[in-house]
Amino acid sequence: MNREEKHEVVSALQEKMQEFGNFYITDTSSLTVEKINAIRRKCFESGIEMQVAKNTLIKKAIEGLEGDASEIFVALKGQSALLFSTVGNGPAKLIKALRKGSDKPQLKAAYIDSTVFIGDNQLDTLVSLKSREELIGDIIGLLQSPAKNVISALQSGGNKIAGIVKTLQEREG
Repeated sequence: MNREEKHEVVSALQEKMQEFGNFYITDTSSLTVEKINAIRRKCFESGIEMQVAKNTLIKKAIEGLEGDASEIFVALKGQSALLFSTVGNGPAKLIKALRKGSDKPQLKAAYIDSTVFIGDNQLDTLVSLKSREELIGDIIGLLQSPAKNVISALQSGGNKIAGIVKTLQEREG
């Protein structure tokens, strides 16, 4: 691979990192081609892009990101596959599902909305992260809850008041 091709790969990786905002670095070494292809299919079905790249090129792409993500560099050893996703916990859930039958792929590192997670021991934490849409839904639910309570109290109170007025009118009439 000549210098120009390397530059193109680094630029493409940087674009994907910025476009998706989230990426995971995994270790898929010792997996057969058949298993790698199965992982690629699962990624495609989940809306996750998978790309294998050399660690030096991944490092150069990360260096070009805004902010400091140099913590990830310690994870760039051995074979690395990148998983790009717009949903922060999507790849973690996929990795967890894939690992039911084996110990691969291993999580090396994750970059989620400028936060860095290092090591396979972070997988459960990443799975439990809520996506942006889930957080917005929770906030809307919390904001709607008091309003619903007030409305239902007024409605039930209104029915009681109407019932009392009707009873009084019947007694007078």
